[in-house]
Amino acid sequence: MQVQIPIHETFQNTIQGEGYWTGILVDFIRLYGCPVSCPWCDTGYAEVNYQIPYVKRSISELLAELKSRRVVISGGEPFIQKNLPDLVQALLETGKDVSIETSGSFWQEISQQAWITLSPKQHINPKYRVKQEFWHRANELKIVISTGKELDFYQDFLSDNTNIPVFLQPEWNERSTTIPLTLKLLKQKPNYRISLQIHKLICVQ
Repeated sequence: MQVQIPIHETFQNTIQGEGYWTGILVDFIRLYGCPVSCPWCDTGYAEVNYQIPYVKRSISELLAELKSRRVVISGGEPFIQKNLPDLVQALLETGKDVSIETSGSFWQEISQQAWITLSPKQHINPKYRVKQEFWHRANELKIVISTGKELDFYQDFLSDNTNIPVFLQPEWNERSTTIPLTLKLLKQKPNYRISLQIHKLICVQ
């Protein structure tokens, strides 16, 4: 029996709009489900009792439809899926570069070749603390800026992990205020970078 994994949606040959790999062509695999309930979630998981359609698909099916060199696995929260390591390994074996976007609240061992974007949500929902392993494993840190207090919340972790590139991402729904706020924070933290969600600015999925 082929390994199957619950899929929210997939789309190909789109633009990575956030973080370190901004601007390159990627394919997205959005895995189903997330318990964290971020208020601005743009994939429908803002409510705990979300009702979102999904299908279970085999990894071989997913591999057959890929078009871009880099594949981004997002969600939801990818690390809640027990078959995530199998999916990552299968992608790597076909020569794909793999990125995974995670809140860091759930941990599984995956290949060191996968790029991990840690976007912590512990300040939003204390039940979902970042697992300690992620502070050492993440390749980049992306903090969504809504109030400006987020950096204070994670300051101890940031001080201990100075080699990780840090991106500050203005919360999109309130961007008229969060973009100026983020620019102000960048003046205080000039080694950080802004992440502007360019896929929304240029209206692509």
